[in-house]
Amino acid sequence: MYAIIAAGGRQYRVSQGDVIYVDKISQDDGSVVSFEVLMVGGDGETKVGTPVVDGACVEGKILGQVKGEKIIVGKYKSKKNYERKTGHRQPYTKVEITSVKA
Repeated sequence: MYAIIAAGGRQYRVSQGDVIYVDKISQDDGSVVSFEVLMVGGDGETKVGTPVVDGACVEGKILGQVKGEKIIVGKYKSKKNYERKTGHRQPYTKVEITSVKA
């Protein structure tokens, strides 16, 4: 069984036991989070929500806070002796999906 969930403005296809990286969630490691379920599929049956599926629940356990790859941002103006370089690492939360219930 799989589900399409919404987290942090994005959608993810998950099954039980999957590990996903979502935008940072400000909760402690080991705590349980639940997600909005947009669609549930599997076992020859599919339920599509309007916008969420009634009675469906996807729960996950927070494994930790991580950072993504470094992105280099540069600014440059020609003939003005102006040049800046900065970096950015997006914070993510690592979540293990513990249950998918339709």
